[in-house]
Amino acid sequence: MSAFCAAGNLLTPRPPPLSSPSSRSKRSTSSTLYSLLPPSSSSRTLCSQNPKPLKSTPSYSTPKPLRSELSNSTSEPSVPHFVLKVIAFCSSSALIFFISDGGGNWGNGGGGGGGDGGDGGFWKKFFSSLAIAKEEEAAQSQEWDSHGLPANIVVQLNKLSGFKKYKVSDILFFDQRRRTTVGTEDSFFEMVSLRPGGIYTKTQLQKELETLATCGMFEKVDLEGKTNPDGTIAVTISFAESTWQSADKFRCINVGLMPQSKPIEMDPDMTDKEKLEYFRSQEKDYRRRIDRARPCLLPMPVHREVLQMLREQGKVSARLLQKIRDRVQKWYHDEGYACAQVVNFGNLNTKEVVCEVVEGDVTQLVIQFQDKLGNVVEGNTQLPVVWRELPKQLRVGQVFNIEAGKQALRNINSLGLFSNIEVNPRADEKSEGGIVVEIKLKELDQKSAEVSTEWSIVPGRQGRPTLASIQPGGTVSFEHRNLKGLNRSILGSVTTSNFFNPQDDLAFKFEYVHPYLDGVYNTRNRTLRASCFNSRKLSPVFTGGPGIDEVPPIWVDRSGVKANITENFTRQSKFTYGLVMEEITTRDESSHISAQGQRVLPSGGISTDGPPTTLSGTGIDRMVFAQANITRDNTKFVNGAIIGERNVFQLDQGLGVGSNFPFFNRHQLTVTKFLQLKPVEEGAGKPPPPVLVLHGHYGGCVGDLPSYDAFTLGGPYSVRGYNMGELGAARNILEVAAELRVPVRNTHVYAFAEHGNDLGSSKDVKGNPTEVYRRMGQGSSYGVGVKLGLVRAEYAVDHNSGTGAVFFRFGERF
Repeated sequence: MSAFCAAGNLLTPRPPPLSSPSSRSKRSTSSTLYSLLPPSSSSRTLCSQNPKPLKSTPSYSTPKPLRSELSNSTSEPSVPHFVLKVIAFCSSSALIFFISDGGGNWGNGGGGGGGDGGDGGFWKKFFSSLAIAKEEEAAQSQEWDSHGLPANIVVQLNKLSGFKKYKVSDILFFDQRRRTTVGTEDSFFEMVSLRPGGIYTKTQLQKELETLATCGMFEKVDLEGKTNPDGTIAVTISFAESTWQSADKFRCINVGLMPQSKPIEMDPDMTDKEKLEYFRSQEKDYRRRIDRARPCLLPMPVHREVLQMLREQGKVSARLLQKIRDRVQKWYHDEGYACAQVVNFGNLNTKEVVCEVVEGDVTQLVIQFQDKLGNVVEGNTQLPVVWRELPKQLRVGQVFNIEAGKQALRNINSLGLFSNIEVNPRADEKSEGGIVVEIKLKELDQKSAEVSTEWSIVPGRQGRPTLASIQPGGTVSFEHRNLKGLNRSILGSVTTSNFFNPQDDLAFKFEYVHPYLDGVYNTRNRTLRASCFNSRKLSPVFTGGPGIDEVPPIWVDRSGVKANITENFTRQSKFTYGLVMEEITTRDESSHISAQGQRVLPSGGISTDGPPTTLSGTGIDRMVFAQANITRDNTKFVNGAIIGERNVFQLDQGLGVGSNFPFFNRHQLTVTKFLQLKPVEEGAGKPPPPVLVLHGHYGGCVGDLPSYDAFTLGGPYSVRGYNMGELGAARNILEVAAELRVPVRNTHVYAFAEHGNDLGSSKDVKGNPTEVYRRMGQGSSYGVGVKLGLVRAEYAVDHNSGTGAVFFRFGERF
């Protein structure tokens, strides 16, 4: 009796009788033969990596680094696991047909596709085996029956009782061609749902054999039992592996969204000629199908690797097809295409093997807003704001990729609008082979305010800590984010060391941020920022050199307005340009305006004949200048270590507007390279590579240069081992540094060497503060350090004096 399968649907005139002790099939001599591989254990779900929803939950006030992971989540609301059913993709299989001999048997057909299957074909049989697995679980909890037969005899399946539950002690696979028993590592074992120690009925064993017989992997497959003295049975599955003629071509196609062909019933009364015409028609239909299919993403190196496998093997065998399937799927999963699945091989018994892949095409993208309880609500944020942040690979028509999902998490998180973000891919129930990507968002409150207070503590009597003042200081900040749902925001902060008398040192900043300056639908990414500010900082220009008595400090107050436009080229590279109008006031430690620097006289008095502090000579300057900054940054993290290059060029151009009509050009160039010294395997928990950091910084100024804008040397971000400005203040400077980072457990240790030089330009600063305060104008340092969380603990040697000291710094040096 013949059995045929067209477009993935098994067709049989009538089921064969269940009497023969073996299952046989005879393959056609036609030029085209198609075989549908059974699903492996790794393909019980569509995405073999079984990813869970990608999630990001940034902190409310201080966003933490984004964590994208493929693990179970316990956050609310709970999201179902990303488990996609194979049936959603694999039902669009290609043409298959086999011819089996008329010797019907209890196994229902041979490995070539014989047996009853006209009511659903292979997939019905496959999913009926899943139902068997569920029945097994129920059977496990019940008592099993002894076989009631003499020990150590071979029992055919049809001789078993249909009323008993048999316990299987062992399962063996016997290769009839090699005349050997294959081990559990053999790829055929992954097709068997039976397990040692399981309890099964005769019906369940028959269905298991039927599934194996119709999977296309075997020309012949038998199942028999051997009785044990303890009442259990050992099951032996003997098989003859299917083989086809050798092939020298390989083709991979994506059949994910192709419509499934409808089952076609063949009249059992057809003549041989009619059957031949029927087969030729089916073959043409399959050829048209693969011609309409899209090429898969598999790169040429993998194509050549598969071709090499075909040439070395000679005849195409079922095991070879499984190796090809595993190699193809490994590439997809390694590249992040977790939903890709090999579902079929076609064109067997020809010179070209066709590999059909369901790649997991995105058919729908859904954005949902949720409240704190997880209920779907109408969000305040306009959808185009979120759409802009999605990578192209996550759009409809693209193949779903895990890395694209992670990138979407990072991009959306960078908006700072959401407290929780989830990217949840699932099977498209309306389009077989499709993926629906759901993005679930929980918005932050639009308005927020925060107050932080602080008291200064200083050593008191006998070294006991005491409050420097009962007057509290602190910061009041507020933010109104996402105005009109377009991510516009107003934010501000007010800081003082004395809330009772804040006018003494009040610092504030109010800023308006307007992203999507060219429109939310425009691909150009420009953001307008306008702010007014008032700040106070200690000037490092008026700092003493080694051995000199303490220099009275000079404080620099800056107040004004600033407006700039930032254009983002990539996530890290950008160009900023704008205008600054500010008033600069220099003050002494008593907050009085100071037009000149101060010195401590040998008598202990204070002299005010130091270098001038401002360009006007009055202690107050007003100026307007243009400012531009371009950053090129391609750094990335490799297991937590920064690798790549970061270049920054900044330019300040005086416009001749202000006190003494200041006209100047102040420019800076910073180049930093993070060189990976050793290749490492990337992944969670993997050690970072050793890194060599090379850093260079040049600063120069042409034209008017007030002392508060002079370039200073020394400090934790200049030349380590020195205080801020301890080496000098100059018109032109050059800094070079090298740092070697070696990973140790969960952190890294490092050694560094740095040098800074004023290039002889200290004398060109008005009043020459470098010479007045006895500074060297250049200096080097070297040392070692260890990273402890956010803190850098360093021992640095001051090369000028030859002494070393321990420093604790926050943040990164480069």
